[in-house]
Amino acid sequence: MMIPPSRLETKERSYPIRIAILGSTGSVGTAALAVLERHPDVFELIGIAAGQNEAKLVEQVARFKPRCAVLAKHISSRPDFNVPVDFEAGVQAVSDLASHPDVDVVLAAISGSAGLTSTIAALKAGKAVALANKESLVCAGAYLQLLLDTYGGSIIPVDSEHSALFQVLQGERCNDVDRLILTASGGPFLHTPRSAFNTVTPQQALKHPRWEMGAKITVDSATLMNKALEFIEAYWLFGIEPDKIDVVIHPESIVHSAVLFKDGSQLAQLSQPDMKGPIAYALHFPYGRLDRIMEPLSLTQQGQLTFIELDNQKFESIQMARDCIQSGEMAPVIFNIANEIAVEQFLAGQMPFSGIYAFVHECLSRYVIRAPQTIEDLLEAVEDLQVQLRAEITHSKVERAV
Repeated sequence: MMIPPSRLETKERSYPIRIAILGSTGSVGTAALAVLERHPDVFELIGIAAGQNEAKLVEQVARFKPRCAVLAKHISSRPDFNVPVDFEAGVQAVSDLASHPDVDVVLAAISGSAGLTSTIAALKAGKAVALANKESLVCAGAYLQLLLDTYGGSIIPVDSEHSALFQVLQGERCNDVDRLILTASGGPFLHTPRSAFNTVTPQQALKHPRWEMGAKITVDSATLMNKALEFIEAYWLFGIEPDKIDVVIHPESIVHSAVLFKDGSQLAQLSQPDMKGPIAYALHFPYGRLDRIMEPLSLTQQGQLTFIELDNQKFESIQMARDCIQSGEMAPVIFNIANEIAVEQFLAGQMPFSGIYAFVHECLSRYVIRAPQTIEDLLEAVEDLQVQLRAEITHSKVERAV
């Protein structure tokens, strides 16, 4: 099990908890800033990092007044912050913030494989990492485990599904677990026939029925690729075999996941679909729950909760994830990067929605990459594969796939 062991007793508190938020301008980052703003006596914001959204970064610095601000994109001149702040630009500056000596907890919320380098930097510095970047585990699960063993850091899951499992498992014995049950909303095309996927537009795919998220993760939710990545993430986080991980469609997104125990009992975590809940739990772990984080759930007002069996023929992604784990080596890396590039092409109008599955299938069948010996070799392999797939996709038949 990669995540910290169950805690039956709360540790002695040490405040303030000093936080760095990587990906501060995204949906998870902005929700995290709201949590910190609500509890200034608990948290101290050391630094924030954004990818390319310079204007929003300037706004956040003015409002939340972090000590440090980072923009991953190289720029020619310093932004006009109008408040004192240490500013750096470039990808290395993001990793420097992740390993900053004054930071206790790093919220890793940079989307895609771009977040891998800074996650590695944080773990090498022995930090507690509140992980919202599932691609880090998908691409480098074994390597991150090695870093945890070597440098003594920790990973606390932020994805609502893995946070739910983590919360349910507190105080439970690992050998009492029979199955993990990940829930999925089903996205905007739950009731759309597979034959219509060829005509889905980016605008339609970006209209998620329950969550407000960034473009890439919203498309991943529509294809259920996001759930496939979470499937692989659960495999690494909880140390359970893939045949003991199930996915169930739950359109209301109230039951965030559940655990089936060997005695036949089942425990689930329920709450409003609000990312501030799992973010606060991770940032404050193991000191207990914070008040005033999200609206309480009324079961009587909620009424019916629906659960539907996953259609693996319509949504191929979960079976692909199972196959990637069984294949081992670098199959999950290929799966993740191929999906990232396919989503870019779809959002740019260069690939049909159904082509996302086809392109990922093609890449998994064509590419075989040996597992690198070091983390540095892994990062180089990820970068090389990204360049290669982007160069070849314009010549690929799957961009016209239906």
